[in-house]
Amino acid sequence: MSFWNKKRVFVTGATGLLGSHLVAELQSQGATTVCLVRDWVPAAELVIAGSLEKSVCVRGELEDLTTLMRAINEHEIDSVFHLGAQTIVGTAARSPLSTFEANVQGTWNVLEACRLAGKKVERCVVASSDKAYGCHDVLPYTEKAPLQGRFPYDVSKSCADLITISYHATYGMPVAITRCGNLFGGGDLNTNRLIPGTILAALQGQGVDIRSDGSFVRDYFYVKDAVDAYLTLAERLPEAGIDGEAFNFGLERPLSVLEMVDCVLGVMDCRHLEPVILNEASAEIPAQYLDCKKAHDFLNWQPTRTMGEALSETVDWYRKHVRGA
Repeated sequence: MSFWNKKRVFVTGATGLLGSHLVAELQSQGATTVCLVRDWVPAAELVIAGSLEKSVCVRGELEDLTTLMRAINEHEIDSVFHLGAQTIVGTAARSPLSTFEANVQGTWNVLEACRLAGKKVERCVVASSDKAYGCHDVLPYTEKAPLQGRFPYDVSKSCADLITISYHATYGMPVAITRCGNLFGGGDLNTNRLIPGTILAALQGQGVDIRSDGSFVRDYFYVKDAVDAYLTLAERLPEAGIDGEAFNFGLERPLSVLEMVDCVLGVMDCRHLEPVILNEASAEIPAQYLDCKKAHDFLNWQPTRTMGEALSETVDWYRKHVRGA
């Protein structure tokens, strides 16, 4: 029987890329899911896959502590996945205040609601990011690297990460932190991100616009492997050595922007489409990638899909679901 059978799970950010896939997997394993939903997004994978109609839907915002407290208490939540955030780097640079409110205040509100629920909440996984590390000369990042975000999005994740550690150290809250590479997969509606942007441009017979000069290096991480990582981590809470710890998750195959575009176009048999280099990116870190040895050693976790398999599944989703594709 699944660990998650009959668990009552609260998911913030449920309409996002990761949230949509996580909720579906939790439901398939017998969990009751309670989803915090701020905006109605009819094209979200959570909606079109039918996962939302199988969930309890709590309408509200991360900035509203009262709503979070009510959701966790009234629905007798035992497990929390805090994925909700403003996740777009460019949006954060244009609107830092709303980003700090959602990502920083939102995190302390979720943690405070869990604390006030007492022993009822048995585990809480908080989504941080590789961006929390900020810019480092020595790569790949290990979990021992200092958190030194400088740009608005990066700082918001550094702060959320530290606040989570504070709640564990001070109150003994059963928490763990994930720091993932750039997530991708079917259901990502943020088409200004590289992979969905490249796929949609290619489906229209066009080259994708590249904000940077194409040399920025990132880890790219398939959403279904991320779901496996989150569930594996949560199932080990509050085990000693896991509780209060952060874990890096990724494919450990760093690629430049242009290399990733080439991978996507190769899967689509569209390498004749030349990307358009805009070189307009600002407030972004030139190179970020992760060392995931801690997750391998402590959690016995490994990604199960190759980049080619993951991209093929992703392209298939957009061909099926995007009008005109």
